[in-house]
Amino acid sequence: MSAGAQKDNWRDTILAGLANYIDAGSIVAGSAALALWQEHYKLSNDFIGLIGAFGPNAIGAGVGAYIGGRLCDKLGRKKIYQWDMLVYAVGMAMLVFAFAPWMIVVGFLIVGLAVGADIPASWSLIAEQAPDDRRGKHSGVAQVLWYLGPVVVLLLSLALTGLGELGARIVFAHLLVIALGLTFLRSRMKESERWEAAQAEGVVKLPVSTLFQPKYLASILGLVGMYGFWNLWAGTNGFFFPYILRTVGAATQTQSVAIQALSFAIGMVSIGLIFMRYADKVNQRTLFAISAVIQVIGMALLAVFPLTIPIAILYVFLLQFGGGFGAQSFFQLWSSEMFPTMLRSTAQGLCFAIVRISLGIFSFFVPMLSATGFTTLAWILTGFLVISGLIGTLWAPRNEGKSLEQLEAERQAA
Repeated sequence: MSAGAQKDNWRDTILAGLANYIDAGSIVAGSAALALWQEHYKLSNDFIGLIGAFGPNAIGAGVGAYIGGRLCDKLGRKKIYQWDMLVYAVGMAMLVFAFAPWMIVVGFLIVGLAVGADIPASWSLIAEQAPDDRRGKHSGVAQVLWYLGPVVVLLLSLALTGLGELGARIVFAHLLVIALGLTFLRSRMKESERWEAAQAEGVVKLPVSTLFQPKYLASILGLVGMYGFWNLWAGTNGFFFPYILRTVGAATQTQSVAIQALSFAIGMVSIGLIFMRYADKVNQRTLFAISAVIQVIGMALLAVFPLTIPIAILYVFLLQFGGGFGAQSFFQLWSSEMFPTMLRSTAQGLCFAIVRISLGIFSFFVPMLSATGFTTLAWILTGFLVISGLIGTLWAPRNEGKSLEQLEAERQAA
C-alpha cells in the first residue's frame, strides 16, 4: 500500500485512539473512587491494592491485551475494537451503580480486561490505515487522547468534590456514556484494509511461536525493556507524586488537581509540537535519546536537590515535556511497525501484557520502597529511566517514512 494510495482518515484515528482516553481516564477515575470506597466500606489497604493491581492500570489490562490482541489477528480489528466497548460498558455500569465491595472488584476487573483488549486492536488499526509517511502523526493523536483522559477526569473530580461518592459515580458515568457512543460510532468504521488484504491473499495464520524467532524476539525484548522500565517509573510516580505536592505546600485539593492537570497538558503540547511533527521525518533514535536524557535529568533533580517549589515545577515540566516524544509514544508506534500483519496485534498485546503485569507485581513492593526514604526511591526511579533510555537508544529502529510492507521485507531479507 503506497503512501500515495492512502488518505488521512482522522475520524477513524480519533475513534480508535479514544481507547487511550478510556484507558487513562479509567485509571485516574479509579484511583480517586477507591479512596472514597475504602472509607465507606472500611476496606483494608491490601484489598485496595488487589483491586488496583487487577484493574485497568496493571494485570487486568495486561491479560485483556494479550487475549484481545490474539483474537484481533484471528477475527479482525473491527470486531474487537467495536464490541469490547460493550464489555467495558458493563464493567463501568457496575462501578456507577456499585452498592457492595464485590461489585467494585468485578467491575474493575471487567473494565481492566476490556481496556486491555481495545489497545492492540486500536493501535494496529491506526498504524495500518495511516499514510506511510504520517504513521507517527496518527499515532500521536492517540497519545494526545491518553493525556486528555486524566485532564478531563481530574477537572470533573474537582468540580464534583462536594458530592463525595456520588461525584465519583458521575465521573464513571461519563466514561460509560463515551463507551456506548464509541460502540455506535465504531460500527460505521471499516475493517483494516491491510488485514483484509492478508486474508484475501490467503496468508497463513502464523502461530504465536513465530514471535520467538530471532528477528521478532529481538523486537519484543527491545520494546518490553524500553517501555517496561519506563512504565515502572510512570506507575510509581503516581504513588509518590501526591507526596511532592504536599511537601511543596500544594496541600489543597484545588492546587493538587491544577498541578496534575497542568502536567498532562504539558505532555499533550510536547506530543503535538515534537512527536507528531518530527517522528515521521527525523532520526527516531536521536529523538528518543533526547527525550530519555531530559527525563533522567528531571528525575535526578528530586534525588540531588531539596524538594522546593522551583524544583518540583522543573521536575513536572522536564518529565512531561520529555515524555511527550519518549517511551510511551514510541512504544505505540514501534510495536505496530515491527511485526507482520497477521501477528501485529498479538505481538502488541503480548508486549503490553508483560509490561502491565510487571507493573502490577511491582506495585506490591512500592510501599516498601517508599519506606526507605524519598531520596532512595528517587534514585531507584532515576535508574529505571536510565535503563529504559539505554535500551531504547541502543535498540531503536529507523522506521521513519517506510511502509509496513517495506519494513517486513527488510526483516525477511535480514
